[in-house]
Amino acid sequence: MDSNNFSDFLCEPLNGNSGFFFKKGTLLERGETPFQVYEVWDTPELGRLFRLDGYFMTSERDEFFYHENMIHPALISHPDPKTVLIIGGGDGGSADEVFKHPSVKRIVLVELDKAVVDLSRKYFESVHHGSLDDPRIEILIEDGLKYVREIGPREGEKFDLIVLDLTDPLGPAAELYSPRFMADCKALLNEGGMFVLHIGPPVYAPERVSGLMKNLISVFHIVAPYFVYIPLYGSLWGMACASDKRDPRQITKANVDEIIRDRSLSDLQYYNGATHEAGFALPEYLKKILSL
Repeated sequence: MDSNNFSDFLCEPLNGNSGFFFKKGTLLERGETPFQVYEVWDTPELGRLFRLDGYFMTSERDEFFYHENMIHPALISHPDPKTVLIIGGGDGGSADEVFKHPSVKRIVLVELDKAVVDLSRKYFESVHHGSLDDPRIEILIEDGLKYVREIGPREGEKFDLIVLDLTDPLGPAAELYSPRFMADCKALLNEGGMFVLHIGPPVYAPERVSGLMKNLISVFHIVAPYFVYIPLYGSLWGMACASDKRDPRQITKANVDEIIRDRSLSDLQYYNGATHEAGFALPEYLKKILSL
């Protein structure tokens, strides 16, 4: 790469000292909502790519690295998941993975910014595969904080899985990663319910990863962190599954592959029994960051 041609690339920092880039390609749409600036690009490396406030969110060619790992370790660990709450996730990728489990009857998706859902419908069919228009999904354009603390409890909602599919814990989103909000989510879980979120890049933001782990441990009896490499995010990336009853680390790779067959989970490009076990296998430097 010619250092004089940085204008040809989309760049994103990982911290104050490091970052990564992708060649731009063609700008399909750019605009500003009341909440954020968005861009949709058609890139040579990853196909259509979505950015919010200069941060990469999803792309056509690598979305499965994130969405499959966000959803399946938890749902595979639940014997009969029926109801799922997704906070964020307006691109529909997480919902698409949830609907692969035949027992799921209902998803409530709470997205702050309607433009995210509209843009996904317009440009990212290959990410959501129609899940945003599935009759089993209820899409609410609402503040996730308000839904979890007011609307959900008022309506008596309970869920087998709650997924925080959000931007990084910066600015207004920070409160949605707080121990208080995690406890509020826990109150909406059914017996044996599970809670999943991403916790960030341990190499480039170890303090964020360790801090979110401490928040989770203060709320849930079982916290199982796991790590996968996500091309669009330029790094090894952490996720965590939390519960008071279920531990996805107790499911063997043979069990996972059997459940995948029994549930006829289709079109998996990343997740299987071996990757399930591998994600929870922590090298020593990660154990130190996580205080395990």
